[in-house]
Amino acid sequence: MNLFRLMKCLLSLAAVGLCLAATAQIRLQSPREFLGYEPGDRFTYHHSVVEYYKHVAEALPNVDVVQYGETYEHRPLIYAIVTAPENFSQLEQIRTNNLRRTGLAEGSATGEKKAIVWLSYNVHGNEASGTEAALETLYALSNPQNQQTQAWLKNTVVILDPCLNPDGRDRYVNFYNQYGNFPPNPSPEAQENHEPWPGGRPNHYFFDLNRDWAWATQQETQQRVKLYNAWMPHVHVDFHEQGYNNPYFFAPAAEPFHEVISGWQRTFQGMIGKNHAKYFDEHGWLYFTKEVFDLYYPSYGDTYPTYNGAIGMTYEQGGQRGLSIHTRDEDILTLHDRLTHHVTTGLSTVEVTSQNAIRVVDEFEKYFRENNTTPTALYKSYVVKATNNADKLDRLIRWLDVHGIRYGHVTGGRSTRGFDFQTQGNGAVNIAAEDLVFNIYQPKSRFITAVFEPQSALADSLTYDITAWNPFYASNLKAYALPERLTIGKPYKAPVQPPAAPAGKPYAYIVKYQSMQDVAFLSAMMQQGIKVRSSALAFSTGGQDFEPGTLVVTRKNNEKLEHFDSLIVNLATRMGRRLFTTTTGFMDRGKDIGSVFVHYLKPPKVALLTGDETHSLSTGEVWHFFEQQLHYPLTLLHTNYFKRTDLSKYTVLILPEGSYASLDEKYLEVLSAWVGEGGKLIVIGNGLTTFEDKKGFALKTFASDEEREEAEKSEEKLEKQDALLRFETVERRDISNFISGAIYKLQLDNSHPLAFGLGPVYYSLKTNELHYAYLEHGWNVGILPGKARPVQGFAGARANQRVTNSLVFGVEERRRGNIVYLADNPLFRSFWEDGKMLFANAVFVVGQ
Repeated sequence: MNLFRLMKCLLSLAAVGLCLAATAQIRLQSPREFLGYEPGDRFTYHHSVVEYYKHVAEALPNVDVVQYGETYEHRPLIYAIVTAPENFSQLEQIRTNNLRRTGLAEGSATGEKKAIVWLSYNVHGNEASGTEAALETLYALSNPQNQQTQAWLKNTVVILDPCLNPDGRDRYVNFYNQYGNFPPNPSPEAQENHEPWPGGRPNHYFFDLNRDWAWATQQETQQRVKLYNAWMPHVHVDFHEQGYNNPYFFAPAAEPFHEVISGWQRTFQGMIGKNHAKYFDEHGWLYFTKEVFDLYYPSYGDTYPTYNGAIGMTYEQGGQRGLSIHTRDEDILTLHDRLTHHVTTGLSTVEVTSQNAIRVVDEFEKYFRENNTTPTALYKSYVVKATNNADKLDRLIRWLDVHGIRYGHVTGGRSTRGFDFQTQGNGAVNIAAEDLVFNIYQPKSRFITAVFEPQSALADSLTYDITAWNPFYASNLKAYALPERLTIGKPYKAPVQPPAAPAGKPYAYIVKYQSMQDVAFLSAMMQQGIKVRSSALAFSTGGQDFEPGTLVVTRKNNEKLEHFDSLIVNLATRMGRRLFTTTTGFMDRGKDIGSVFVHYLKPPKVALLTGDETHSLSTGEVWHFFEQQLHYPLTLLHTNYFKRTDLSKYTVLILPEGSYASLDEKYLEVLSAWVGEGGKLIVIGNGLTTFEDKKGFALKTFASDEEREEAEKSEEKLEKQDALLRFETVERRDISNFISGAIYKLQLDNSHPLAFGLGPVYYSLKTNELHYAYLEHGWNVGILPGKARPVQGFAGARANQRVTNSLVFGVEERRRGNIVYLADNPLFRSFWEDGKMLFANAVFVVGQ
């Protein structure tokens, strides 16, 4: 400890207050002084932001900077805490008291009521004014000479996370610093205002971190959510940028508000917005409220805090461009303008919160008192049957733990009535003592309702994001929603898993294939050089029944592996897999192990197309799936040189969602030939449009010319009806044509390898309106038969009409190879568990 730190420790609380101003005069530097340039003149690298935050903490005794994690590219994730000196020495007590108010910590809150404001910046890396504003905001709050902010901090604790997405931010800053003109060129056509693919918006794996709060699939999110739930702030702001021609957006948010949002949360949003308006009006800055940005989808940086009791808000500054840009208003918008607006709303948020600190804390406490004692949602309890796949149950449990949701068992079994998620109807429910149960009489009550309720009330169909997301559908779990309270009588006890396998040297090891953990085990075996087979049909041996897709590892063909038995048993033990064994290849029922129906699974050599024509988010979903979930090697091929690539080096080629203009008719013939020689082409989402109705491909938008003509006549009829619509109704007419994100119940042929490990029903999260006729020469594995309508979420009436009787998942066989068509993206945002299983089958099992 240096002398300065030692002196700070020895000073009394009163002396700290006296020392603060003197210390600041000597050591505290403004961002301009520390960086050597005025904020807004350049984009600041992340490491410099971290250094400045540390400088402020070293200079002042009432500021602390903590590293709470790191990114995939090993950049630090930090936050700063700033408050009045007298509060700073009691931070842990303030935090603990706050958790007591929620019920997440035991005991009653004591002491003075302190409001907690959390400011989050730059979750989208190329919305770069946020982090620049975070520098100035910290300085304004911490500067002891700023009497106004020091007054606010007497009853308020402010947490600042200057950059939620350092990898994306530095990707953007590197681009701009390489290609920016000096002086900056404000032309919208200038290269400095057009960053290359994938842009700085996403993180390392091209994920949108602002849509990951609830699902916590990304490393950055997992670390941040843990920290967030350790504090549970009263107010949370997520700073963004939108298109550069738009004025500033701040609270209150647009409809629809989710039904669980409290009246106070609505009211205080309005109070904050009016305070912002006061400052914007003084400067003549343009702004808007109550439009576009709603509070519905639970995985945003405004909704996740809102469903956890905070006043959650998004602030959107026009930007997403370089240091300056010409707007359509014939004005120039600068980075300095952008960061100044963010600094203004950030400080205004702290100000109005401080002015209402006691009520903010009281209303927060009331919110959680209602959660714990008198929740008003229709469904009070959720039951997940213990008979579900153990791996899926385990994943759900781990997800509940991430968000602090309490669960357990009821004492003894009983019968009641409730909503059945698998039948989408109400009926009898038999609850067993070993079933997983959680109710909404707990701190996370409204978050539970927002995530799990069967069908939430959608006050307005004009939404900013998907309208359905239920994890029960994502994993196709046998689960129920009950309108009554079930009391948790016992802690949850996971099913006991049997040992991996008995000792000895069996004829073959057998592994059930039912979950993503089984796929990961298959991946691990392949990488250890273990040769694995897959049974195409059901069979029985030794009193055990095995479904199609079951993995079989024979001693034959694995003779060259040293310590074969210990290798597979140790691997199974480490990965929690149960190994069954057989001493004979003669099966009691079904095909014998030596049958041609028990296929050898050759380890695939997988390539993923990336680059300008691909959708970066979809590309990242596949990349993350292989590297972080399966830990299986993947080669990324950029569209810049893809057509010069020797495809014979790969057995699987994945085309994510995208628009593949460069894949012309001539190159489609090359792909077709590669497939015919044994390759496997997997195409996702709107990537299918490249192959629809193309010569040599089975994918057709309509089964016949007559069907096409009928559809075109229907469209013409609708267009004539639209001709007389009022201008103000156009937006609502348009949403009738779209499915932004709703859950549909598909009919699944689970005898086909693409659906191994899944049931006869698949719940698909549909985010497009693609319609394809059933394959005449191929396998229609997942179809949407009859009249299409979602089981959860909103979809436009015209869109439902278009996707009726359509192919969703199909396989076209082409001589020695296969084409897998996935009209719905099964890896969307990486939280659709059954989709991952289906996609893994496409990679590892189909065509083997």
